[in-house]
Amino acid sequence: MSTSDPLLGAHMSIAGGTPLAIQRALQAGCRVLQIFVKNSNRWKGKTLGDEEVGSFRKAWADSKLHQVVAHDSYLINLASPQEELWQRSIEAMLDELDRCQRLGVSLLVTHPGSHMGEGEGAGVRRIAQAINQIHERSGQCNVPIALETTAGQGTSVGYRFEHLRDILAATRHPERVVVCGDTCHIFAAGYDIRGEAEYGRTMEQFSRVVGLEKLRVFHFNDSKKDLGSRVDRHEHIGRGKIGTSAFSWFLNDERLDQIPKILETPKGKTHREDRRNLKLLRSLVKK
Repeated sequence: MSTSDPLLGAHMSIAGGTPLAIQRALQAGCRVLQIFVKNSNRWKGKTLGDEEVGSFRKAWADSKLHQVVAHDSYLINLASPQEELWQRSIEAMLDELDRCQRLGVSLLVTHPGSHMGEGEGAGVRRIAQAINQIHERSGQCNVPIALETTAGQGTSVGYRFEHLRDILAATRHPERVVVCGDTCHIFAAGYDIRGEAEYGRTMEQFSRVVGLEKLRVFHFNDSKKDLGSRVDRHEHIGRGKIGTSAFSWFLNDERLDQIPKILETPKGKTHREDRRNLKLLRSLVKK
């Protein structure tokens, strides 16, 4: 049976400096945290100084947060057929991995990328080539790249479990690549998780195609759009098309006990929404 104090948390802003994200996580009642390690809408971020790194590490140690993960910039597209964008994405990913290493962040989540009309197979190959180049150039950095399951919107790659399998198979260091699941994305991509039997079939398929040992983090989001819509629109827990009960299957699956489960639900000016979502999720855990 799952623990009564699951590894639940949320994505928090780093406005004012990365250490403030720790404070925000504690105010919301998080046990785990996801951050950006730089401005997510810019290619270059401000220099991450030693003082900030030290302050972040101390704040984290004092907080007793179980784990901190990072999400990369939305500008990065490792599947791009455009050489300039592809190389720029690789450089940006190298910078973000270095920032994660310095901060002590355990993994870097990335959307696999968009093939921009070249086809899914071409996108898969391009992503694997990018990851291979990143690994060759990242030196002693041991931060894993976590490929996120996607909703399949536009020309994005990663909405089928087979895409993740094929990317892993084409990388030279698959042990340095893991997976981030996203409930909204999985559902929008066409994998049903609403009933216990449907959840079981989806997880069995993931286990068979990719492997549960690769699953290292989950994003917990309800979906504004229907099953198989391939539209990525996050909603508060229990207020979307997935519904509340689906999250109980994840929370009471002992295989997932040690996997961080992180909200990326809409935010207001306070942490009220995060606290409500976390309270609801905790109520679903069987004692």
